[in-house]
Amino acid sequence: MRKKRVLLLSEGFGSGHTQAAYALAVGLRSLDSTIQTRVIELGNFLNPVIGPLIVSAYRKTVTKQPKLLGKLYRRQYKKSLNRFAQLALHRIFYTHTSQVIAQLKPDLIVCTHPVPNAVVSRLKRLGLQVPLYTLITDYDAHGTWTSSEVNKYLVSTNEVKTKLTDRGISPGRIEVTGIPVHPNFWQTHDKSELQAQFDLKPLPTVLIMGGGWGIMYSDDLLSYMTRWRDKIQLIYCVGNNEKARERMLADPNFQHTNIKVLGFTKEINKLMDVSDLLITKPGGMTCTEGLSKSIPMLFYEPIPGQEEVNCEYFVASGFGEMLISSETIDKWFALIQEPYTSGQHRLDLINKRNQQYNPMECSRAVLQFLQ
Repeated sequence: MRKKRVLLLSEGFGSGHTQAAYALAVGLRSLDSTIQTRVIELGNFLNPVIGPLIVSAYRKTVTKQPKLLGKLYRRQYKKSLNRFAQLALHRIFYTHTSQVIAQLKPDLIVCTHPVPNAVVSRLKRLGLQVPLYTLITDYDAHGTWTSSEVNKYLVSTNEVKTKLTDRGISPGRIEVTGIPVHPNFWQTHDKSELQAQFDLKPLPTVLIMGGGWGIMYSDDLLSYMTRWRDKIQLIYCVGNNEKARERMLADPNFQHTNIKVLGFTKEINKLMDVSDLLITKPGGMTCTEGLSKSIPMLFYEPIPGQEEVNCEYFVASGFGEMLISSETIDKWFALIQEPYTSGQHRLDLINKRNQQYNPMECSRAVLQFLQ
């Protein structure tokens, strides 16, 4: 019998979309080892020269003009990509998508980004018979995710489901599964062993992340945290932002035995285990990873649009708080020095997580279709 094949299509506009695709792929194979999966960032795969240039331009816009992105996000909030935009995307960037699909012969296509979702939707209108699932990787439902050709939406929360039904999408086409995270985030590690691995002291520890692109070092609050360096261990993860890492390492404020400045790492799951507090930009994937680890979170500088909605959801759900002033830092840095209070808060988050989130639910929903 031919093995079932799942093609997962993403884009490189931020790392969360592709991470969700890989997490879903790993989850599927863990449930059924006979399933074959393939993850592709479609634009980079089909256009290895133009694709990275577009992603770079988007990254600069995020850094330099976030308010512009917010205006565009709100202006198009209830609108799906129109037929002209889909045709332009197909002609300019994705002319070979149908050939890729024909070659790989998937039984199901899952899109974790609106652009490949729009391209596959157009191919389905032209006759493609492969079912299309759309995994929305934020805690909001922007109109660009929606298309009449989508067979099923996999969404993070009931609130997102409601937003889709308000747009006329049948509830039967929507399943609340949560955003999948890599199974590594559901493994627990011995804290003392992790402290030895990362050369850390048995001190209260704060993990500060700037997202997959490492956009940080633009806020005085990040420097203010270093005032606690004699009592609090600080781990700064700047991702691929090597320039930021060099500036921080050259800054006397960050030159201390209790401060680590890391570049890109694949061990965020372990760093969350060894930490007592996470300070991060509220990307959908990072927030879900923090949720899976039940680590309290502080959110700073959300990009206008989906990150603002992500932030609102996690604050309202009790998993995090907005980082709005130095007083917020002082409050939480003092709290994690109280072992009983800090430990009890983490237990409360674990209980809340277990009531709201199942890490394999998304994989099971896809597997159910394949069986």
